[in-house]
Amino acid sequence: RALSPHPAVAVRCQEGQLAVTVSRDLFGTGRPVRAAELSLGTASCPPLSPNPAQAFVTFVAALHECGSTLQVTPDSLIYRTTLFYKPTRSGNPLIVRATPAEVPIECHYPRRSNVSSGAVHPTWAPFRSTVAAEERLRFSLRLMDDEWSRERLSNGFQLGDSLRFQADVTSEGHVPLRLFVDQCVATASPDRSSSPRYAFIDLGGCLVDSRAEDTGSAFVSPRPRPESLRFVVDAFKFAGDVGNLLYISCHLRVSPAAQAPNPWNKACSFSKASGLWAPLEGTAAICSCCDTGSCPSPG
Repeated sequence: RALSPHPAVAVRCQEGQLAVTVSRDLFGTGRPVRAAELSLGTASCPPLSPNPAQAFVTFVAALHECGSTLQVTPDSLIYRTTLFYKPTRSGNPLIVRATPAEVPIECHYPRRSNVSSGAVHPTWAPFRSTVAAEERLRFSLRLMDDEWSRERLSNGFQLGDSLRFQADVTSEGHVPLRLFVDQCVATASPDRSSSPRYAFIDLGGCLVDSRAEDTGSAFVSPRPRPESLRFVVDAFKFAGDVGNLLYISCHLRVSPAAQAPNPWNKACSFSKASGLWAPLEGTAAICSCCDTGSCPSPG
């Protein structure tokens, strides 16, 4: 029987085997898991040959296979196994973007009546993130809600979520300004020079995290106004770090709004569709240094 109209994990307990159907969107984030990252039982049984076009991965195993265990009670035979999700490491060995999960599965067979089935929904622990921004000359950096309509009330995220940042500068009394983010660094402690350390924006405005595999990180186009800049970064944590806290600090800078964007003043994201760096404003040439790492210093 199904636990919900569209369960993430559904189990059918049959006469001599069990069938487990796993949604590729296991965590409900819109980012599918890979079939190779899923296994059944302590014997790590693989799924049936997956069809990449299907939204589900299926396991079929005899009740005694894949390292399952049997418990006999006066009224029931209970077969227990576990569905394992073990995400592969991303291209950057310093960070991880997914949390391993274990889904306990039980098949109960009444010793004197009909069989039934049931599955336990997966659980995982979210991690929290904080943002630290140095405010000078009315600069601000905020985490925003999904609609960009207000500041996000919570700074807790799960792996698979997206962090929406909005940087602003108040320009009353000044010539019109255009805001840029030169660098954003994530650390496990308040010291931005500590290790481990991950600069997801670097080289004077290159959102280097957008080039990582399976991420949707990018600067958001168009700007709400020249003195405001939005960008999205997929949630992550440091590999091997038992803590659940990240410190993020960014260097914000302005130039006159009348000045055209250039290699010193840029906001560049990597387009996986074209395989090229794309500027939020200006010509593609201003982003060419994001690949070479030889971007000129803004000064």
